[in-house]
Amino acid sequence: MSAHVRKPGWFTVNVLNRFVAWLTRRGVSVWGSRVLAVRGRKSGQWRTTPVNLLAIDGRQYLVAPRGHVQWTRNMRAAGGGELHLGKNVEEFTATEVADDDKAPILRAYLKRWKAEVGVFFDGVGPDSSDAELRRIAPDHPVFRITVGG
Repeated sequence: MSAHVRKPGWFTVNVLNRFVAWLTRRGVSVWGSRVLAVRGRKSGQWRTTPVNLLAIDGRQYLVAPRGHVQWTRNMRAAGGGELHLGKNVEEFTATEVADDDKAPILRAYLKRWKAEVGVFFDGVGPDSSDAELRRIAPDHPVFRITVGG
């Protein structure tokens, strides 16, 4: 597992993420945005972060564009969490997707959010080859989520 992590810039952290999270907490989804709540693996306390929920063929996924970050480590330990959109809260379980199965999910994610997160994918985009997507797959955890469980 790679330790590859890309830190977001000041504008993303202090303006964009906070604004999207503010809207999402008030029930306005911006292109699939949700607030992810997952218990910390050490503290047991709920931790929150804005995420983009991706739906493909009736399944839902969370992709970590910035790599192996705190929420992905917490998700592995907790096995699930909650997705918040305004007052609506959906509990879910999470199953990590194997690197070999990530290419179509990463392609769909980049088609939808490349303008927002493309900088974190080392020049790989929605039109890149399957081989290029497989090359970067270990750097981007993906979780299939099942609501209600």
